[in-house]
Amino acid sequence: MAKQEDLFKNVVSHAKEYGFIFPSSEIYDGLSAVYDYAQNGVELKKNIRDYWWKSMVQMHENIVGIDAAIFMHPTTWKASGHVDAFNDPLIDNKDSKKRYRADVLIEDYAEKLNQKAQKEIEKAKGRFGDAFDEAQFVATNERVKGYLDQKNAILQRMAKGLDSGDLADVKALIEELEIACPESGSRNWTEVRQFNLMFGTKLGASADSAMDLYLRPETAQGIFVNFLNVQKTGRMKIPFGIAQTGKAFRNEIVARQFIFRMREFEQMEMQFFVKPGEEMKYYEYWKETRLKWHLSLGLGKENYRFHDHEKLAHYANAAADIEFNFPFGFKELEGIHSRTDFDLKAHEQFSGKKLQYFDTEENRNYVPYVVETSVGLDRMFLAVFSKALQEETLEDGSTRTVLRLPSVLAPTKAAILPLVKKDGLPEVAKEIVEELKWDFNVAYDEKDAVGRRYRRQDALGTPFCITVDHQTLEDKTVTIRHRDSMEQQRVAISELRTIIANEVSMRNWLMKM
Repeated sequence: MAKQEDLFKNVVSHAKEYGFIFPSSEIYDGLSAVYDYAQNGVELKKNIRDYWWKSMVQMHENIVGIDAAIFMHPTTWKASGHVDAFNDPLIDNKDSKKRYRADVLIEDYAEKLNQKAQKEIEKAKGRFGDAFDEAQFVATNERVKGYLDQKNAILQRMAKGLDSGDLADVKALIEELEIACPESGSRNWTEVRQFNLMFGTKLGASADSAMDLYLRPETAQGIFVNFLNVQKTGRMKIPFGIAQTGKAFRNEIVARQFIFRMREFEQMEMQFFVKPGEEMKYYEYWKETRLKWHLSLGLGKENYRFHDHEKLAHYANAAADIEFNFPFGFKELEGIHSRTDFDLKAHEQFSGKKLQYFDTEENRNYVPYVVETSVGLDRMFLAVFSKALQEETLEDGSTRTVLRLPSVLAPTKAAILPLVKKDGLPEVAKEIVEELKWDFNVAYDEKDAVGRRYRRQDALGTPFCITVDHQTLEDKTVTIRHRDSMEQQRVAISELRTIIANEVSMRNWLMKM
């Protein structure tokens, strides 16, 4: 646990030191759970967004994108259920005065049981080797079975309490499990109560006539209210999808873990409209497809797992999370939900407008069902960044910090470095920058010894360093150094564009899906 905490601290400090993420309004001591993406962070974030958009919209003929406004008519949120049901169950510790989400406290306890079971499984794998049958071991080993049964029973009881509104039983569960405040170790808890997460604001010229509005807590509703507009103007035929990326806002009382849970964040969502009765087929399709997208980035299959929801949202008939192994354990990265026809029917009811699709093959109107994929862009950033950050011991005993970002996402694709600041080398290096910048985000660096410049680019996640030396003046070749292997090659300047393109091309990375 201490090692994980140290890793997470390194992630946070590295993000600031190398210009990826700054605390918002830092000169005024910051603002809790609000962050600014710095010069390198904004590039990485943009590249993640583009990688998602290309795979989701450009590569699917039946998916289009929109960009709906953050402000929406307030009845939108009544229809969606957010006014009445968008709550977190909160509990305070009377001694530490710290506030927590009751469901997160219980889920963290259950995850510890799961980790104990996994530890037993790993030990058995080591003992039995290739002959190990994991499924049989889990089914027959009393200790493992006990851990997993207890975990499932706890989560089911919590889900039942939250679904029925029996918050007293949720508190009773916390007390029975003897869950203590992570900060003080105290078990002196208040009652559990619900807290609505939406930010309220006003629209209008004066306080008397202003309309009460909300900052949107999700981007999905902008898609639903535009369903018919997109379907008719795009002549879309079921099944089809509408994608969107954009900011959302939640008044998270227990915001924590850096950019994992923030009050202002960005989502990448796609709502896929299908014929009623076919939603489960597409639910399974999108679960598989979205996991393949994550795996294409090469962060390690062992760092992902599916978690099927015990507690379903009011709009869903099936839901699963793709969880990622963050420095603080497995947590939700992306949600795939079968939302039924709840949203469109609710907006029909509250708006008085029909939101139906006329199926020419069946010669009838119906309200489509919806399968949603929703990934947090900030969480995706944290997943990629935290897994990429590594401390490496070299053959000579020295160490280097390297940010092994997938090259397709790296903020800067290549750094061009003149060996010395004289003899015409900077001029040639700048000519290479001028040539490459049309196709790639590149950097020029002439300060310090070339070895130190290599180390800086390693820490920034730059896949290639291109060194211009005196031989370059003779034969128009340069040294290209690869970040991960530190291998160096002598190549012609004319070959640089092709070498970099082959490594950073979205096409090549998405073809892995």
